[in-house]
Amino acid sequence: MKTFAPLLLLAATADAHYRFSKLIVNGVQESKEWGYVRQTKNYQSNSGVTDVNSQDMRCFQMRSGTSTASVQAGTKLGFAAESSVTHFGPVSFYMAKVPEGANINTWEASGNVWFKVGEISAPQSGSLGSDERTWPAYNKKTVEFTIPQNIPNGKYLVRVESIALHQAQSAGGAQIYLSCAQVEVSGGGNGTPGPLVAFPGAYNRNDQGLLWSYYPIRTSYKAPGPAVWRG
Repeated sequence: MKTFAPLLLLAATADAHYRFSKLIVNGVQESKEWGYVRQTKNYQSNSGVTDVNSQDMRCFQMRSGTSTASVQAGTKLGFAAESSVTHFGPVSFYMAKVPEGANINTWEASGNVWFKVGEISAPQSGSLGSDERTWPAYNKKTVEFTIPQNIPNGKYLVRVESIALHQAQSAGGAQIYLSCAQVEVSGGGNGTPGPLVAFPGAYNRNDQGLLWSYYPIRTSYKAPGPAVWRG
C-alpha cells in the first residue's frame, strides 16, 4: 500500500483548487471579492498557473484594478483564500512600487520591479512531509505578512503566491495560485527594497523549489525566488 500512497493523495486533491480574492488589512477582511484585489482569470475555475514563463505569473489578472487600500508600514497585510489553501507548499508575498505619475489601476508591473516581503515555508531541515507539520500555510483560510517598517511611502501592487507541490514530481507540475492587490503605504521610511526580480523571469521550471519528491523523502527545501527583504 505504501507504493500507492502518493497516487491516492493526487487523486484526492486533484480538484481542490482555490483563489485569493480578498485583502486583509490589520485583521479586517474585505466583505466582497475583487475590491482591492485585481480579478484573476481563475475567478470561476480556481485553477493555477503552471507555465512560469507565462505573463500570467505577474498577476494572473483578467481585469485591471478598481480600488486601492490605505495601509500603514509595519502592520499586517494578508489575503483570504476563497475556500482554503488546499494544497501543500510555500506561500510568498511580493511588492512592486508604482512609479510616480503612473496609474495604479492600469500599471502592469513589468520588468525588475518585484521584491519579496514575506514567506511561509517549510522548516530548514529534518524529514519533510506533505502535511501541516511541514507546511504552515496548508489548509489555512488566510495568509499574512508584515509590511516592512522601512518601506518607502507610495502606491504598490502586493502579490500573493501559493505554490502547490502535490503534482510537482517533474518540471511543470507545480501549480501556482496568485493574485495582486492594490495598496497605498504611509508611515514608511527610506529603505531600498531588493533584490528586484521580474515576473515572468524570476523562476525557472527546473528550480528545486518547484519540484517535490514523495520518495526519497526530502530533508531540505527552499522556496524559489530572492531572499525576503525585511527593511
